Amino acid sequence: MAPQLMGTPRRRRPAFVQSRSTTEQPTRHPAVALAMALPCAVLLVLLFGGWDQMVGQAEAVADLISR
Repeated sequence: MAPQLMGTPRRRRPAFVQSRSTTEQPTRHPAVALAMALPCAVLLVLLFGGWDQMVGQAEAVADLISR
């Protein structure tokens, strides 16, 4: 049998209150996130030949628009 809790039950705070911390740092500016991700994206495009695929897709979209 499960043991019973003694005393008054503790109420849980809502999730949005629990996730906040007084020492939490502010979020990054979107430009900082872009500056961090862009070099990785360029490297992956160059390594895996994504540039040719992107050009091919752009040409296909341009053909569809021009019709």
